[in-house]
Amino acid sequence: MCAESGHLGRTSNSSCPNGRAPAPRFRVSLERGVSWGGEPMTRVAVAICAADPILASGVTHQLRPRPEVEVLRTEEEERAEVSLVVVDRLDEESEQVLRRLQRTSSVRTGLIVGEFGQDALQTAIECGVAAVLRRRDATQDRLVGLITALVRGEGVLPGDMLGRLLDHVSRLQRGVSDTAGATLSTLTSREGEVLRLISDGFDTKEIATKMSYSERTVKNILQEVTTRLQLRNRAHAVGYAMRQGLI
Repeated sequence: MCAESGHLGRTSNSSCPNGRAPAPRFRVSLERGVSWGGEPMTRVAVAICAADPILASGVTHQLRPRPEVEVLRTEEEERAEVSLVVVDRLDEESEQVLRRLQRTSSVRTGLIVGEFGQDALQTAIECGVAAVLRRRDATQDRLVGLITALVRGEGVLPGDMLGRLLDHVSRLQRGVSDTAGATLSTLTSREGEVLRLISDGFDTKEIATKMSYSERTVKNILQEVTTRLQLRNRAHAVGYAMRQGLI
């Protein structure tokens, strides 16, 4: 969590005529942002990613007036220091956007989201998201605070999500060791559902239909599980999950 302070320092009254401190010297530059005492402050270059142009324009409108931030056009996104993904909810399409950014970009990613379900946090973290802000809380100051935290290498989560994350870490630490050694891995809700459906005899196409996913997504989920847990195939994955009490 990040805290901001409005205190910028003190000026002794003893050296000022009439006991009044001199006014602080601000300078505004369209290229370099606000400066304090004549020293330029570099603006953070931000790329905004949103499938819905209305969502994108809302965040852009909030950030454009802020001297701390430079909102990049699409053709300038290779200069980005921070990426903001703006979505209604974390669904298959937005997850693909996050994973693409994770694979192709070294910049840190923040998620501005409308609805955020119980199981979405782990998925967001797995997709490389370092900061989350609900859209209803996305004021100018909070957006700038999130961007500033990202560029400093920090993470930002609402309090309830932070508690959820700590609970999840605690559960991992209490994970049961298997015969091959200590395994602190667990399954996301959708991974568990896919394995449960496989154990019930559903094939890939039927699982995709039942879960409203593409067949490729179902195959990717299975691939992620088998790779992460070092399992041979889907049958091995189902057997492992059942032995560990994960499904």
